[in-house]
Amino acid sequence: MSTKANGASARGTSDAGARGLRLQAFVQGLASEMRRVTWPTRQEWVSATVLTVGLVVCLGLYTYAVDTACGFIFGLIHPTDR
Repeated sequence: MSTKANGASARGTSDAGARGLRLQAFVQGLASEMRRVTWPTRQEWVSATVLTVGLVVCLGLYTYAVDTACGFIFGLIHPTDR
């Protein structure tokens, strides 16, 4: 019975060491990949941001227009007593 307890303890230590080595290898690989990335320039960041904001505004206006039109049509089909 004591052998089982000692084996489990040793195995737990070994697993923790292996996890630590895997984590270290992962972090090293991550750092290596991050160095290889071609990061966008400031102008590219600004252009992408303006495009994103513009598209969000356009989509919002489109959604508002469709919602208003559908509400108007629904109001013609099913009028309310107001």
